[in-house]
Amino acid sequence: MAKLAKYLKSSAGLIVLIVCLLFLQAYCDLELPDYTSRIVNEGIQQKGIQDGVPEQMREETAENLKLFLDEEDQSLLDESYTLEDGTYVLNDLSREEREELGSTLEQAELVLSAIEQAGSGASEETQDTAAASMMAQLPEGVSALDAVKMLPQETRDQIAEAVSDKFGAMPDTMISQYTVAFVENEYEALGMDLGQMQIRYIMKTGGNMLLLALLGMAASICVTFCSARVAATVAHDLRNDVYRKVIGFTNEEFNRFSTASLITRSTNDIQQIQMLLAMGFRIILFSPILGLGGVLKVLQSDASMSWIIALAVILILLVIIVLFKVAMPRFTKLQTLIDRVNLVTREILSGIMVTRAFSAEKHEEERFEEANHNLMKTNLFVNRCMTFMMPIMMLIMNGVSVLIVYKGSYAIDGGTLQVGDMMAFIQYAMQIIMSFLMITMMSIMIPRANVAGKRIYEVLCTEATINDPEQPETPDENVKGIVEFDHVSFAYPDADEKVLEDISFKAEKGQTVAFIGSTGSGKSTLINLIPRFFDVTEGAVRVDGVDVRDMTKKDLCSRLGYVPQKSILFSGTIDSNIRYGRPEATEEEVKTAAAIAQSTDFIEAKEEQYQSPIAQGGTNVSGGQKQRLSIARAIAKKPEILIFDDSFSALDYKTDVALRRALKENTKDTTTLIVAQRISTILHADQIIVLDEGRMAGKGTHEELMKNCEVYRQIATSQLSEEELAG
Repeated sequence: MAKLAKYLKSSAGLIVLIVCLLFLQAYCDLELPDYTSRIVNEGIQQKGIQDGVPEQMREETAENLKLFLDEEDQSLLDESYTLEDGTYVLNDLSREEREELGSTLEQAELVLSAIEQAGSGASEETQDTAAASMMAQLPEGVSALDAVKMLPQETRDQIAEAVSDKFGAMPDTMISQYTVAFVENEYEALGMDLGQMQIRYIMKTGGNMLLLALLGMAASICVTFCSARVAATVAHDLRNDVYRKVIGFTNEEFNRFSTASLITRSTNDIQQIQMLLAMGFRIILFSPILGLGGVLKVLQSDASMSWIIALAVILILLVIIVLFKVAMPRFTKLQTLIDRVNLVTREILSGIMVTRAFSAEKHEEERFEEANHNLMKTNLFVNRCMTFMMPIMMLIMNGVSVLIVYKGSYAIDGGTLQVGDMMAFIQYAMQIIMSFLMITMMSIMIPRANVAGKRIYEVLCTEATINDPEQPETPDENVKGIVEFDHVSFAYPDADEKVLEDISFKAEKGQTVAFIGSTGSGKSTLINLIPRFFDVTEGAVRVDGVDVRDMTKKDLCSRLGYVPQKSILFSGTIDSNIRYGRPEATEEEVKTAAAIAQSTDFIEAKEEQYQSPIAQGGTNVSGGQKQRLSIARAIAKKPEILIFDDSFSALDYKTDVALRRALKENTKDTTTLIVAQRISTILHADQIIVLDEGRMAGKGTHEELMKNCEVYRQIATSQLSEEELAG
């Protein structure tokens, strides 16, 4: 997979945007539990009061607080508030300034609350404080505050220190509750509507949560859109490169991979990578961001229960490791089994007529069933492994939730944790576990995509055995239509014997050269050396005086018109098939090519004539019609050299004679090379090459070969009567 990473370069801008959007989405998701905590703690429990900093307070209260503040802190209080009609109104402070003011007022508020409670006798917790001792000695009708005001500053400092020592042993959450209660009492004294304040706080916080959720949703949608685009672009580029690579393969490379495997690699394998990328950005990249952010939030909220998260992560990692150990080998096997199913399916469908003719449907059904059953078993095994994953993960998630509630309840009872904080902790824990769960879910796709990536890279890194030269040669413009074999020998790769040995001849411009011989004598192999379907092992093949290995394949093929042994038509129309080698051909040239190929009669008999549709592979025309359209396609190209690889076999004798006559009349300046099985097709060739077991058994005209070539004479007498030979 890493070797295919270069295909992401074209989408680098989108990938950067995706990462930024993922951070935005993670930020929104991680902030929501914090807002939930605020609604519970501050909105419900504290009636909308955020902290111990009053938004408004009476001038009397401010003066009382100053009794327990030093000069610097008194200045901070005065700077933070504006006095309006006997009421101190809080200025617009930054978060840091508000926190500093809160920590400054905290001790004074605690002391003031303790003195008031001691004076009222409402708190047994403060009965042993200095304030309580002082109250016991006060004259009747004198309040505690009045008494404190009469005390010297040194004594007031001692009282404040004693109260601070008392509260210092309490958890921060309890101290916070005392300061909030002080602010609540102050608001009540000012006649403020605490119920309305609470509703406003909840509505404002809830509105912020809603905005965050919408922003996170928008980011998620944009990530999905961008991920799909990146994945589609990579898949598009991969298909293009695989296609361009495969189109340059020789038979050697095709035999190495097989057609069925190449189709699977170009479709199913690339689809696996596309799916991984489309989901990978949203899950593989997002999960670590969310998980790490969740861990940081947990450590900020309550580190004492972070061991629960660590335990959950360890359990999840163990599940993932076991899963990969068991399922990974099967993922590797899965793609190979898909290849096998494709291969068998392709063979059965291609040979359906033969299968029916030999009543072998049962055999083919069993062969397909075996391949299909093996694929099904592997798929079932992989899926069964994955079915254990979700229940185990849910068990871990629910177990973590129970454990957090169990430990959190003791913390709440001890005053070290608030209910909202515990709820936020549970949500953060679920986010962390979900991030690992999402990665685990991707483990289903990653191994398959990894195998697919290796298979695609195997195709892309395969070097074709036939390539264009670094410094190509171009034939002289005055030399056209010449084909020369100079002591050519050829052997297939890894073969022990040569298929062709020491073949030499020369075809001049406008000549017709024919090749004949028994089955397996090397006729088609010889003719396929000209367009470089194979390269010679020894000797040289020259076209227009230049070795074909020193020409570019495009230049070489532009001079050739090739009709294969097995006629191939492409889906489209008759017109598009004839124009295939020369799209710019005029309508008249198309009709002329069809007429030379003896195709006019059946084309014009169709309702749409040249615009008549051709099905894939030409399945809606007969074998003879397909062969004639293939010949018309080669003629319409107007090449220098026409190559017919046994391309008249499906034609009847009358059509064969008419086609050869038309060729002779209309392509006088074109060199024609014909591989034939029938003597009648090549009787009038300028030169006939007779092949026998890869060697030249004879060369000359029909008359010359009948006199001096025993192999040719045997072929001729086996096909023609004495009268026909004499004629």
